[in-house]
Amino acid sequence: MLGRVEYVSRVPRPPLTELIDDLYYLEGAPPYARLTLPPAPSALLIVNLGAPFRIRAGTDIETAEYADGCVVTMPTRAFEFGYPPETRSVGVHVKPWGLAPFLPMPAAELCDRPVTVEQVWGRPAVAELRDRLATADGPHEMLTLLEEELMRRLCETAGLGLVRHTSSVIAATSGAVAIGDLSVAAGVSSTHLAQRFKELIGVTPKRLARTYRFTATVFSINPAGPIDWGDLAGGAGYFDQAHFGHEFRAFTGLTPTRYVEVRRRFLREHPGHALDGWPLPAD
Repeated sequence: MLGRVEYVSRVPRPPLTELIDDLYYLEGAPPYARLTLPPAPSALLIVNLGAPFRIRAGTDIETAEYADGCVVTMPTRAFEFGYPPETRSVGVHVKPWGLAPFLPMPAAELCDRPVTVEQVWGRPAVAELRDRLATADGPHEMLTLLEEELMRRLCETAGLGLVRHTSSVIAATSGAVAIGDLSVAAGVSSTHLAQRFKELIGVTPKRLARTYRFTATVFSINPAGPIDWGDLAGGAGYFDQAHFGHEFRAFTGLTPTRYVEVRRRFLREHPGHALDGWPLPAD
């Protein structure tokens, strides 16, 4: 059946809960061959178990194929995922700072540059993990295996407490916080805070705040009902509707009204689909 998909997710056990929102299993036919994923305050790790998928990380970047999976630090631009007719994977939705303890390089090196899981963890280790996942007894055992792998790889990371705490304040205010106040409260210089953010998240505190604000604003939209864009923009703290429209295009490549048209298309063609909510049809 077109659009058939099995999606299973659960929250990991501590201490991974401080880094990860959830672990998930995905199998089936994607609702569209290509889906656009606008930037969100989240990172992503996918271990692929099916046919390769493709990612285009921005209009000025070539599409690349990923067979073993991918690692995506918090993006600043929309990504386009190209799916095979049938897809199968396990993955991790990660808090903005959550990938840092699992990366051998600064997150800034991967900003808007997805890499394969092999590039991060090495080919032998990833091949062995994929074999164990492929022969596991169902989605729940697969998520447990992935969780155990993450627990084994969890490393102490300098500055993580500072970045996690400051990011949590930004998240709690949906980005409506003065960045200068955050560095003062943390007892560090704004330069030091920005450097730590770049190392562990890949973006500055200001960029993270922008992304939280935009995401919270978009998620407050009910595409099924009428929308007063002026009220929405003002309530979210944008200077005016033009400023909001500029942010919308920067984050999604779409105008606000076009975004709602595309969102309504998804709802109309695939009501209640597991992947509805943030991804958008790209074809």
